[in-house]
Amino acid sequence: MRRIVSRVVVYALLILLSVAFSIPFLWSVSASLKSLDQVFKAGVWIPMPIRWTNYKHVFDNIPFHLFFVNSFVVTVACLIGQLSSASLVAFSFARLRWFGRDFWFVVMLSTMMLPAVVTMIPHFVFFNYIGWIDTFKPLIVPSFLGGGAFNIFLLRQFFKTIPLDLEDAARIDGCSSFRVFLQIMVPLAKPALATIAVLSFIGQWNNFIEPLIYLHAYRKFTVAIGISMFKDAYGMFPHYMMAASIIALLPILVLFFAAQRYFVSGIVLTGIKG
Repeated sequence: MRRIVSRVVVYALLILLSVAFSIPFLWSVSASLKSLDQVFKAGVWIPMPIRWTNYKHVFDNIPFHLFFVNSFVVTVACLIGQLSSASLVAFSFARLRWFGRDFWFVVMLSTMMLPAVVTMIPHFVFFNYIGWIDTFKPLIVPSFLGGGAFNIFLLRQFFKTIPLDLEDAARIDGCSSFRVFLQIMVPLAKPALATIAVLSFIGQWNNFIEPLIYLHAYRKFTVAIGISMFKDAYGMFPHYMMAASIIALLPILVLFFAAQRYFVSGIVLTGIKG
């Protein structure tokens, strides 16, 4: 009986917390379907009538469809680069033996302590020198050059949980290091890869500073810049702002719920073994 009561209390607290954390999102959805006068009325959660035209108004005033395409191209390209390069580097740190491996791993981790603001100006000067300003290259190409220190660390921790017997058996059968990585490590690392995919997708989709710095042409803007532009033009109309925010949030919600099982298991499993 004590176990049942404690479980009921725990689930009740979790439900209350989940409702509390979901209230801002539910209010945003509700406000996006209201008229302007209903938004400022206290206690009105259900819009009467439902105004789907608020979403149409967003697309009529700013080419969000074009910004969506730009963000999708940049995000997917960065996702491919981060997953491929980070997994290769992490496999090297976790499984291969080479001179100075542990030293360079510490150096790689130390880059996580370096604020992005410090490297912002050198990056801009370099990309401007090679003529990449006002293109997607500064946003995409760096993702193929390592994949990020956090992603490497997360994958390395996961690779170290995979038994060495699997790798030894593959090498006895004549597999090279690349085949061990491609046919054994990558399939087993799906939870960790899904975790990185979700986190990277969210980070790139919501990235605002870098597109603002490197992109100048209006037709190359991303969703994050489009939201900022829409806020400057319609900041006094919160129902339109909430509609634009929900539109920008939908891809993240779909991806998170689609990969939620892998995301949770990836976070758990990467902490088993140091």
